[in-house]
Amino acid sequence: MISEAQPLPPTSVAEPTRLSQLTVRNFRNFGSLDCALPPEGMVVLGANGQGKTNLLEAIYYLVLFKSFRGARDRDLVRFGESGFFVAGAAHERITAGYEVTGRRKKVTVAGQEVFRLADAVGTIAAVVFSPADRMIVDGGPAARRRYLDVLLSLSAPAYLTALSRFRNALRQRNAALRRGRPADASAFDEPLAAAAAVVAEHRRQWAKRWGKRYAEYSEALGETGEARMSYVPHHGSEGGVAELRAALAANVDRDCRRGMTTVGPHRDDLVLRLEDKNLRTYGSAGQQRCAAIALRLLEAETLTDERNTTPIALYDDVFAELDAQRQERLLRLIRDTLPGQAILTAPREAEIPAALLELPRWTMRGGRLGR
Repeated sequence: MISEAQPLPPTSVAEPTRLSQLTVRNFRNFGSLDCALPPEGMVVLGANGQGKTNLLEAIYYLVLFKSFRGARDRDLVRFGESGFFVAGAAHERITAGYEVTGRRKKVTVAGQEVFRLADAVGTIAAVVFSPADRMIVDGGPAARRRYLDVLLSLSAPAYLTALSRFRNALRQRNAALRRGRPADASAFDEPLAAAAAVVAEHRRQWAKRWGKRYAEYSEALGETGEARMSYVPHHGSEGGVAELRAALAANVDRDCRRGMTTVGPHRDDLVLRLEDKNLRTYGSAGQQRCAAIALRLLEAETLTDERNTTPIALYDDVFAELDAQRQERLLRLIRDTLPGQAILTAPREAEIPAALLELPRWTMRGGRLGR
């Protein structure tokens, strides 16, 4: 059980991240929203379609400057408006604005404009728990790669830099391949291999370090079988720079025929198993949901460990999907892993565990937040 595992040292939880103020303009169904957030968090109740998830999305936009639901920036703009604006105050004030004309995004931290988003990503630490998280487990490898990319970008600045370089080189190599120019494509093999090796190594080391903890979380959530997590490269090897460069050169003709690069970390997978069976293929809905929650708890613990602050917990109608026993287990884990600010959404009070009803209760109706 997780209570028997080695806990994080107290110094890893120096000060929880807390969002004290939130300002939203023309984001999703919000016209104008200004609120002071209680330091302990709050419960937001409201019928479906009123804006509860949009509220969490606006908060998390200040973490990654992207929608956690995968929406494009222009799709976040309220209908008929020219752009949106989101601002929040934690230990520093952060703002993010987007203008449809010119597709311009502007981010500031402590009043200073940030010209490289990578320098501002993760200034606020938060983790989102959502019913859609099950797609991380039962979806294709791209869903699990995105999970790793977000987690490692927020916890390791070097990873975000390498990931940006990798994606840029991959984009240019693929463009040359689509034009049927293998020689031009090969010119990008060196920068692609160099960045890809860093990306793959970060992912591999994370999976290796946190594999045991993943098993402990799974057990604590009620799984009786052995849970395992491993990073599996598509080409079947660990992929150092020289090896990746050689694989790219060996496959360039095939890549040219297919118009895409077929070797690299954009093809790898984070494989989750229970009793040696792949959870994506053989797991039940309950087992997949349990694995998804375990991954989010790992994300929270990774951020706490790497950044010495407990992230804000954003729960999007998560508890309604769990039976009473799993709710109780998850609540115990939350107290240990995410003891700071928590913002929960649910359509009805009955779907919030009694232990969390001590939080201030707010309501959401038509994009308006009230007490």
